[in-house]
Amino acid sequence: MTNVATPDAYANLPETNPLGFPLDWSWLRGSKSEWGVQPKPSSRGLTMMDIAVGAYGEVPDEPPRRTMAPRGCDIEDPTPDMGYILNKKSQVWSDNVRELYEEAVARQWSATRDIPWGELQELPDDVEHAICQLCTFLSEVEMIAADLPAKWMWRMNHDFLEAKMFLCTQIMDEARHSEVFRKRALANGGGLLKSKAAGTELLRSILQAKTYTQASSLMHLLGEGFVLDIFRMGELISPTDVEKRIFRMAMQDEARHVAYGTLHLRYAVEHDPDVAEEIHEALDHGEMVLMEVGTQPDLTTALATLLAGGVENIETEGFPLQSQLSVKLLTSYLARCERAGLNRVQRTLLPLDLLGIDPDTFTPAA
Repeated sequence: MTNVATPDAYANLPETNPLGFPLDWSWLRGSKSEWGVQPKPSSRGLTMMDIAVGAYGEVPDEPPRRTMAPRGCDIEDPTPDMGYILNKKSQVWSDNVRELYEEAVARQWSATRDIPWGELQELPDDVEHAICQLCTFLSEVEMIAADLPAKWMWRMNHDFLEAKMFLCTQIMDEARHSEVFRKRALANGGGLLKSKAAGTELLRSILQAKTYTQASSLMHLLGEGFVLDIFRMGELISPTDVEKRIFRMAMQDEARHVAYGTLHLRYAVEHDPDVAEEIHEALDHGEMVLMEVGTQPDLTTALATLLAGGVENIETEGFPLQSQLSVKLLTSYLARCERAGLNRVQRTLLPLDLLGIDPDTFTPAA
């Protein structure tokens, strides 16, 4: 396709309409945009990767304007300033964000129809209480990963549209997670159980982070990372196939969020090395609060009960399995930090020694 317009091709068009109001034909005479750039659909359809062609795919490091005009269009002057405060690409971007957005919209699921609620089985009281306690905790903490992006998205420069679009899918994912765990707590007659102050303190720390990058480190590396590992334990902690299905579906969503956050932080550190210390300071605080959450007796005993299949075998099976999984949770977190360009092994405040990990010899599998 070529631009057939020439400077005088539309020279005789009227300048006013029948009511006398002026007409603007500049959009027809051509523009600075790349007329003729035509993306081609891939086997999946027309993806965000497919349309990232020519100048349309170039995301500026520091956009010159703060408007909601679509990136790549011609912008009229003067245009109102939207007052964005996140105007550097390194503050929000990750190199996988377009792919993650496409995956997110393709894999949306329903907590109403995609979980086999009719197959729930009556469980022993101790096991039902344990799964309800875990679901109470998860229903509470999952919504922070919706609240946090909502707090920052409207402050992000609109030239970083793909990042904002992905965060929209995260908000929907987390609303669904809070929904599905609330439904499971209620669906079998157990109900919602205890909420402890430590959990809310962690959520407040995330929401009150001073910068989006600090907030992302607390949410994606620390909070969501640990929750993702709990979801991965679904086969071990699920008393029935219904819970296994819930954890599998939630896991695929959570993995996207962690993948975005990990690569966003890596991008931030690579393009602004000074931000690394800012992230470390946030994680110093976050780890202390997470330790309070992870060691609260109601949550730990609920998990141990599920791992043991009941309280009868909690000492011989539940607690030993829980110790093994705690090591897995911690090493997985340190590996995420390493992938993000942050070595936390020597700095972490989490109890490596209590879990038998020697920081002098331990190497995260980055």
